[in-house]
Amino acid sequence: MGPAGIRTAHTIEILRTERGLAQRQLADRVTALGRPMSNTMLSRIERAQRRCDVDDLVAIAEALLVSPLVLLEGPSTT
Repeated sequence: MGPAGIRTAHTIEILRTERGLAQRQLADRVTALGRPMSNTMLSRIERAQRRCDVDDLVAIAEALLVSPLVLLEGPSTT
């Protein structure tokens, strides 16, 4: 996995915890949006042990109420 994938994984974890969501809760939100995801899958994405494909990226972003671009760019430094 390259730097963009690692940055995206880290950003997903940061945003999830900032919103007070457990991995199970975010995985359930993603699943409810039509992209089946277990908390194990989400955990592996966050730990950069599983690639986050574009469909996962879009669904996770929607579940976190952000643009997919936010996940790709990484945490804001402002």
